[in-house]
Amino acid sequence: MVRGVFILLVFAFAAPSLAAAETMTFSDAAALLAKSCSAEIDANCRGVNLDANRLKECLSRNTDALSPQCATGYLKSLDAIQKRIAARVAVANACGREIVKLCNGSTKETSKSIPCLTTVQVSARCNQAMGDAGYR
Repeated sequence: MVRGVFILLVFAFAAPSLAAAETMTFSDAAALLAKSCSAEIDANCRGVNLDANRLKECLSRNTDALSPQCATGYLKSLDAIQKRIAARVAVANACGREIVKLCNGSTKETSKSIPCLTTVQVSARCNQAMGDAGYR
């Protein structure tokens, strides 16, 4: 059980820490998942790569072995992780002009431009995307 919690925490801190404003952070989502499902992950998903899609698939396949707490908590946690990832992708689309013109960056490597984007004046659309992704 401790191993599963440790792996989830490593996943949470290794994952990009961005999210939509109305969703929880990666670390909060991983903490909720670890709290509610660590025993089930250790028992049923050992050896599964700890990305959100594979873990969701594994837990979905083993719904009959999940505790009530895990059954209600894992979808919320994994969906929050997916929303955060989608919000990060949206930054490249919403801030493309700023990345290229103000930060001399490339939209293919948006993450390298984030420190610059947080310090320059950006459009309202870009600012919203940055906030949704958790950069602001």
